[in-house]
Amino acid sequence: MPTLQDQSIAVVLGTRPEIIKLGHVIRLLGPAARVIHTGQHFDDDLSKIFFGAFGLVAPPVTIGVGGATRGTQIGRSVAELDARFAAERPVAVVVQGDTNSAVAGAIAANANDIPLVHVESGLRSHDRRMPEEHNRVIADHLADLCCAPTETNRANLHAEAISDDRIVVTGNTIVEALRALLPDPAARTALLTKHDLTPAGFVLGTFHRPENVDDPAVLETILEQLASLPVPVVLPLHPRTRIRISTHAKLAALAARLTVLEPLGYAEFLGLAAESAMLISDSGGVQEEASLLKRPVVVVRRSTERPEVLGTFAELIPPGPQISKQARAWLGDVAALHDRLATIASPYGDGTASQRTVDGIGALVDA
Repeated sequence: MPTLQDQSIAVVLGTRPEIIKLGHVIRLLGPAARVIHTGQHFDDDLSKIFFGAFGLVAPPVTIGVGGATRGTQIGRSVAELDARFAAERPVAVVVQGDTNSAVAGAIAANANDIPLVHVESGLRSHDRRMPEEHNRVIADHLADLCCAPTETNRANLHAEAISDDRIVVTGNTIVEALRALLPDPAARTALLTKHDLTPAGFVLGTFHRPENVDDPAVLETILEQLASLPVPVVLPLHPRTRIRISTHAKLAALAARLTVLEPLGYAEFLGLAAESAMLISDSGGVQEEASLLKRPVVVVRRSTERPEVLGTFAELIPPGPQISKQARAWLGDVAALHDRLATIASPYGDGTASQRTVDGIGALVDA
C-alpha cells in the first residue's frame, strides 16, 4: 500500500518566514515534498541561508516574482503554478501563512481541484488595510485542511462558517524551528562578543512592513524612537528598509546612531533575541518567538493577528512616542520582567505542530 512519502506533495513558498515554518514539515515529508519557490524573497540572505539552517537543499527560484507588485507576484505565480500542476499533478498542495506566494498557491490548487492544506490558518487582524489579511482569508476559505495554531484561530475560522471537519489545531511550527536552531549559551556569548554587546543590555529591532518603511515620515519617527533609547539598538536591515533609508539623508543619519547589521541568519537572530533586553518589531513571527524566548516585544503596528501574546509578551503600539515610553518602562527593571515572563507559557504549542500537520496531510490524501 502506498505511503505518504510515495506521493507528490507540492509545497509552495517564497519568503523567509515560510521557509522557517515549513522547514520541519518538508523534512518530515521527505521525498514526497516537491518544493516550489516563487522567489518572492529573492535575496539569498532572506532565502537560501534559511534552507541551509534546516539541512535542506535550497530549490531553484522557479518563478522569480521578487520585486514585482503584489498583483503581478500573485498573477504570475498563479499562472506558473497552474501550468506546473496541470503538467505534473500533486496529490496535495501545502501553503503557509499570508504571503503572496501562499495565496497564489491556494488559487492554483483550487483551479486544478487539488486538495489544499493551509499551515498557520485562522489568524485574523480584522484590519482590511493589511494585504496579508486578504491573503490569509482567501487561503483559509479555499483550504481543504486548515492547520490552526491555537484555539483562538479555530474560533476565527468557525466565525467564518469554516466547519470543524476542515480544521485541525496543531500548534505553531515556529516552536520546533526555534528549539532546533536556538544557539546554546556558549554560542550566544560568542555572538554578544562579536557584536560588542552585553546580556540584556541592548534592544533588537526589525522593520519591514510597508506601513512602517514606505512612508519616510513614519520610518523617521520609528528610527528617532529607537535612537532615543539609553541602550544600544541592534537593527538588522531588511533589504526593503535599507533601500528606503539609503534614499533619504535624514533617515541615514538616524540609522547611523544605531547598530545596523546585514540580515541575520535565523540562528544568529534567535541568539541575539534570547540575550536582548527586549525586541521592537513589526514582524508577526517575532511576536511568536518572543513568547518562546521569554522576552518582551513592542509591536509597532496598527493591528496584530496574534492577540494571544498581547498583555503578556507583547504590547501593540503604533509609530510614535509611546514606543520609547514603553521600552523605557521595561528597561527600568528588565531583570524582574524577564523573570516574570519566564513563568508564562507560550500559547503556540508543544513542538509537535509539524508532525500534526503531516499527519493531517496524510489523512487528507487518504480520504
